[in-house]
Amino acid sequence: MNLEDLRKKIDKADARIVQLIAERIKIAEQIGGEKRREGKQISDNERELLVLENVRNIAQQEKINPDDIESVYRQIVTLSRSVQGVTVAFQGEPGAYSERVAFHLFGHSINVKPCENLDIVFKSVELGEAQYSIVPIENSLEGSISRVYDLLLDSSLRVCGETEFRVSHCLIANPGTKLESIKRVYSHFQALGQCQAYLRHLKFEIIPTYDTAGSVKMIKEKCIADGAAVASAHAAGIYGMDILAREIEDNPNNFTRFFVLAQQDSPPSGNDKTSIVFSVKHRPGALFEFLKELANLKLNMTKIESRPTRQKPWEYNFYLDFEGHREDKVPREALAYLRDFAIFLKVLGSYPKAR
Repeated sequence: MNLEDLRKKIDKADARIVQLIAERIKIAEQIGGEKRREGKQISDNERELLVLENVRNIAQQEKINPDDIESVYRQIVTLSRSVQGVTVAFQGEPGAYSERVAFHLFGHSINVKPCENLDIVFKSVELGEAQYSIVPIENSLEGSISRVYDLLLDSSLRVCGETEFRVSHCLIANPGTKLESIKRVYSHFQALGQCQAYLRHLKFEIIPTYDTAGSVKMIKEKCIADGAAVASAHAAGIYGMDILAREIEDNPNNFTRFFVLAQQDSPPSGNDKTSIVFSVKHRPGALFEFLKELANLKLNMTKIESRPTRQKPWEYNFYLDFEGHREDKVPREALAYLRDFAIFLKVLGSYPKAR
């Protein structure tokens, strides 16, 4: 068989593959309709993990790299999920970093729901207006986003995923604006903090706003000639603005960790983390005793942070991340110990580690 004949066979195989994907999408659409009719959640993480495990097994039988097939199939699953009507809420305007993370995780076929503030983001999922939300939890330069921790404490939502996203900021202005004419710079306070050395050097007036992309939108709509915004290059493209400077963050290792929130957390994947919040008795050594027990159990703690309880002055809740799923043996033992030991405990969720 010559090269041209082989290429024709490839073309026929490609046509069959596309036809089968189209058939799968139609079935997924019907499943979405049934779920809505029965009042069930669109998302089903456990089912998706079973699908991926199944295709990995088939790949092994066909002597194909299972990791490669899983990578391809994750895109197919994302596309199938999108036709079922998946909506993801985020804080900010179109072009915000959280929106980019939503598209990165769920694909570009999803519906996105921009929200003015984090409270509305949480409410959108709690009320069923969105199946997921994307919220920033901490930045490698500026630290934790405390408002998210406070909302997690009071919310019924669970952490079902996480990702780490490289954040690169640009200085953005109206078309034709020169750098020397800029007097004021607008952005979210976290973004401004991540670029403080650059902004301080140019002696701009710093004006915090609720969103990075929202700042770009504002200076465009208000035609602010002597103002600029700190946001992503993507936001500049959305609003048709000029980029005066790129990569203005103080440190190139500028990453933001995001949580994915839903009504349920994720089933065990074999490579998980668990987030909890707890408080212990207000006495010397109480926290040490619990951390010592974690060490005895050989449970790897990845983060601990304290926040005021908001009930009594100078008393704190502790937010803790550790490796393992809450259903795994060692984490289950640690949580059982903590339930007996702590004044208060809430499991925020178990989820696959960021890749």
